[in-house]
Amino acid sequence: MSTESFLKEIQAIGEKLLLKLQKLPKAEPVEIACFCVVLLFIVTVLVLTIIACSCCCYSCCGCDGRPDPRHRKSQVRPAAH
Repeated sequence: MSTESFLKEIQAIGEKLLLKLQKLPKAEPVEIACFCVVLLFIVTVLVLTIIACSCCCYSCCGCDGRPDPRHRKSQVRPAAH
């Protein structure tokens, strides 16, 4: 996929979303509820991703940005017979 086609696709999705938002005040209650559920799902996924990334960075780097030596990974070597 080229950069131009990707940008056109993103622009098309943005235009569809804008059109949907413009029609929302005149929409039926069921359609408004469905839109809110989808929006809530997207926000929840983004918030959980941010929390997961921040927890991962905190456990790897600690508060001061330096790696914690206690969490250093050790290499597993095969047992000699």
